[in-house]
Amino acid sequence: MMTSAPQPLPAPSEPVPDIEEIRLDRDRRHLHLAFSGRPAVPASLNAPAQRAALSAPALRASLSAPALRAACRCAACVADQARGTFSADFAGVTLTHVAPFGAHGVNLSFSDGHARGVYPFAYLAALAADAAGPDLPEVKP
Repeated sequence: MMTSAPQPLPAPSEPVPDIEEIRLDRDRRHLHLAFSGRPAVPASLNAPAQRAALSAPALRASLSAPALRAACRCAACVADQARGTFSADFAGVTLTHVAPFGAHGVNLSFSDGHARGVYPFAYLAALAADAAGPDLPEVKP
């Protein structure tokens, strides 16, 4: 029996900001992020006025390794959450590796051995906006 081809995902309604910096601190307890607050500007928009219209305030945040580990959305973590067996207590966990994952995210590895988490930049921007609090502009994925 044939099934129909999967439908493509809809385009995001909000632009995803460009990531400008990803930096792991020396003790590997925090990932520091800086987003431009604006999406990549298409090459067709060469006029300065068009480029200025797309600019927005930057967003900077520092996300702790335990918070990032608890925010993992890999299949295993989501399944554990659905079963009620996911422990969100990751005190003492540090980051062991940060690697690019395509053009739109990073793969994070943790000291507890977990290395399956792929964190799209849009998701990191949402986590950063939540961590930054209400004083900074909200960045929606």
